[in-house]
Amino acid sequence: MIGRMLALVLWHSKLAMVRLQLTDPLMKLFAFLLLATLTAAANSPLVVALKPDKNPDRMVSEKAQLESFLSKKMGSPAKVIIPLSASVILEGLANGSVDAAYLSGADMVNARANKTAEILLAGEINGNPWYQSYWVALKTSPYTSIADLRGKPVAFASRTSTSGYVVPLWDLHQQGFIKSPRAEEFFSSVIFGTGYVSAIERVLQGDAEAAAVSYYVLDEDKHLTPEQRALLKKIDEQGPVPTHVIAVRSSLDADVRTQLKAALTALNQPEHETLRDSLFTSRLVEVDEDAHLAGLEQALKFAKSAQ
Repeated sequence: MIGRMLALVLWHSKLAMVRLQLTDPLMKLFAFLLLATLTAAANSPLVVALKPDKNPDRMVSEKAQLESFLSKKMGSPAKVIIPLSASVILEGLANGSVDAAYLSGADMVNARANKTAEILLAGEINGNPWYQSYWVALKTSPYTSIADLRGKPVAFASRTSTSGYVVPLWDLHQQGFIKSPRAEEFFSSVIFGTGYVSAIERVLQGDAEAAAVSYYVLDEDKHLTPEQRALLKKIDEQGPVPTHVIAVRSSLDADVRTQLKAALTALNQPEHETLRDSLFTSRLVEVDEDAHLAGLEQALKFAKSAQ
């Protein structure tokens, strides 16, 4: 797309120069700067942002693999970044410094409300575009349900995590454990992590009695070591939670969207499933944006009222 645009602009620029017989040095400088700008745009990499919610060393390896895969499939450079938080990713989608991003349902609701991003693909788990949120504790603990955690310290994955905060908080309200969005009405204290792993680490270190995370943190071997998982158990669950999505900024070129969708969908092929699952957990499919996010807005509004 950019290549065709560059050729078209250059053709029109030459035609205008001939017709107007422009020899003004300023016009030549303008034409040079325009050519340099368009050339730079044509060579600019596609920037894809991942959330920092897994083991840092593993994410560095996955980052390199995804960059190589996308660059090869799209025939143009791709750059994968891992910002410190979801808020940085959302800002990048808004200002154009991020082209695509892996977002939770809650993050996607925020991006859509600001008209800065749209869903390109979503995860599909066991044939459904949703999953469950877990409360996880040590196997040696006496807890068997969320009710047992009254007056205990807990950890949430982060303030923006759908399965690690928004949905568990809404569930506490729905069950009558809290009236306001202050989780401290029920727990003795609350710790916010920077992702699933950091919340689980708080449990393993003894700082929290339980952590709210996605089901796959415990059920699948993707975020924790086998040794860590062996020490943990599920004590309760809530949901459904809309699966994570791959979103693109609203201003992204249509041709680039099509190329990116084709490249990411290719991850569903058997030979690429290992990389796909390590990055995005599950199969990637098209979804209806309204239907995918239905019901989450209310839970998110409740959580936001605490801020």
